[in-house]
Amino acid sequence: QVQLVESGGGLVQAGGSLRLSCAASGRTFSSYPMGWFRQAPGEERAFVAQIRWSTTDYADSVKGRFTISRDNRKNTVYLQMNNLKPEDTAVYYCAASGGTGGYEYWGQGTQVTVSS
Repeated sequence: QVQLVESGGGLVQAGGSLRLSCAASGRTFSSYPMGWFRQAPGEERAFVAQIRWSTTDYADSVKGRFTISRDNRKNTVYLQMNNLKPEDTAVYYCAASGGTGGYEYWGQGTQVTVSS
């Protein structure tokens, strides 16, 4: 059974930093994309960042502030978030692709709250 477990969320002041982690178990994702999405209250889930092999992509709203990385030995993906803004407040979800072209596996989410 595949599981994705996020950690690292919390409450931080604007301008601060957080590092999210997502540990995968049940299968290896080193050959497939992994990503981060977020959902703010009253809004739809939105793409934040993804990593495919060594190629990374980011939403325009987080470019230059967030960095996605992965440690294939640990089957873990990270999201370093710097210069956080109140509009970054959301539940952040980790996702992993099983090779079908989409994200089939999702974590339970971790809350990030940025105070002004």
